[in-house]
Amino acid sequence: MSELPKTAFLFPGQGAQFVGMGQGRLQELPAAKSLFEQASRILGYDLAEVCKSGPQADLDSTAVSQPALFVCSLAALELLKAEQPDVVSQCAATAGLSLGEYTALVFAGAMSFEDGLRVVQERGAAMQAAAEANPSSMVSALMLNLEQVEQARSAASAAGSIWIANYLCPGNTVLSGTKPACEKAVTEIESLGGKPIPLAVAGAFHTPLMASACERLERKLAMAPLGAPRMPVISNVDAASHSDPQEIKSILVRQVVEPVRWEACVRQLLAQGVTKFYEIGPGKVLKGLLKRIDRKLECVSVGTEIEA
Repeated sequence: MSELPKTAFLFPGQGAQFVGMGQGRLQELPAAKSLFEQASRILGYDLAEVCKSGPQADLDSTAVSQPALFVCSLAALELLKAEQPDVVSQCAATAGLSLGEYTALVFAGAMSFEDGLRVVQERGAAMQAAAEANPSSMVSALMLNLEQVEQARSAASAAGSIWIANYLCPGNTVLSGTKPACEKAVTEIESLGGKPIPLAVAGAFHTPLMASACERLERKLAMAPLGAPRMPVISNVDAASHSDPQEIKSILVRQVVEPVRWEACVRQLLAQGVTKFYEIGPGKVLKGLLKRIDRKLECVSVGTEIEA
């Protein structure tokens, strides 16, 4: 009898949202439907309707997209629990991209759904406010190595403040900074033979330009009950797992202004013996990143439907 693969669950972050997410069987499953109903009471608007009908501009707002992705991902988890409970019970570790780290912490039992949603709601609103106070942007640098990305960033810094914000996978690194700097980065990336992709986001996430959001998030986290996770939750900030609740809260605050080290998170999971991944939530962004890290990695997408 062959040994079962060691599995990890991955939860998506902002950018995975789309109009129509969270529909289909998720609205027929009582446990998932209950999450949307609880969320609507906490948020003060009909989240299921926003996910269903948009408009996309509303769903793309940081204040809306973060709670929406959090709830849709946990609803997708309920679908997996209902249809493949053994997969859920055998999960060995978890991680989430930026916002998805909160979803991972709820799955790992460190936070309740309601407490997690209240924190995510404040996080989204605080990051939206910080973005509006500091006109800024993000741009993906595709097809360049890290040395080339740093070269582009350094040249673009002549136009304003700019940082590396996301280390996603080989050939996909994200720069984040003031709008003039990001515009210059597009030119610099092209000059180095790369492909720049300006991102549809409100501002320069995971940089010091988000510092004002940290204060609000820190206050909200201070009031939120948080315990030790029942399995390793790999942090975006340092690609390590943490068990002390106060340390986890501190790292979650740092995450807003420090780069996301996603490739390092995946490699940490591989080092722990994980051989199979489940991407739980809208879209297939994380599956795509996994394939760029190692084409042989197995990843099952669980959104509105379970994919074989």
